[in-house]
Amino acid sequence: MREFLDMGGYAAFVWPSYAVTLAAIALNIYWARRLLAQARAAARRRLAAQDQRA
Repeated sequence: MREFLDMGGYAAFVWPSYAVTLAAIALNIYWARRLLAQARAAARRRLAAQDQRA
């Protein structure tokens, strides 16, 4: 197990790159969900305004 975690002496480069990749994926998911919620809210506002005019 120690050999795996040491990554053949490259652990100082490998593990931080995994962390950066995981952080980028997590941020991408967070931003996508936030933007989706904003788009849905804007669509609901447009539909409500359209219903009031009709």
